[in-house]
Amino acid sequence: MHPLMSDREIDRQLVERVQRGDKQAFGLLVSKYQRKLQRLLSRLIRDPAEVEDVAQETFIKAYRALSAFRGESAFYTWLYRIGINTAKNYLVSQGRRAPTTTGFDAQEAETLEDGEQLRDNNTPERLLMTRQIGETVDEAMAALPEELRTAIMLRELEGLSYEEIANIMDCPIGTVRSRIFRAREAISERLRPLLDTAPDKRW
Repeated sequence: MHPLMSDREIDRQLVERVQRGDKQAFGLLVSKYQRKLQRLLSRLIRDPAEVEDVAQETFIKAYRALSAFRGESAFYTWLYRIGINTAKNYLVSQGRRAPTTTGFDAQEAETLEDGEQLRDNNTPERLLMTRQIGETVDEAMAALPEELRTAIMLRELEGLSYEEIANIMDCPIGTVRSRIFRAREAISERLRPLLDTAPDKRW
């Protein structure tokens, strides 16, 4: 009995089909990752129409570069790296920095370690608190330098491993750990007045 193919293995087969000239296979990769890529880009670019444009440009760049893709990293890691670089270049070309809001909503705030306690008790006060946590995390993430924001976003919101993030951000794993640690410190600093957490408690 053959075990089910891993996600990475499926992607590898689709990539090989594209490399052999199968455009439909690339369409399947686009369908699979379009929403995830747009969600990632929306953390860096506020306007949904611009996000769509940058996502499209990312897929075009990926398609053109796919012949050189050797599979050393997972396809989506490689795609995210192209996406982040495309977004950065886009912002520079517009004379802009990353946005002041990341679209981090209260529902996502509930995935925070400190937010877990709020999930079972949906009183108006608790719901307000959850929204405040979401807004505070949003503000804290917006205030982070781009490298820290990207690292924490890939870790906490995309669920990527340190190795994958290092690959995407083109830096050593130690640097990724340091960036994520510093991002968490900055965010927990903002959350502390709301949650009244001990100084060593981080989200």
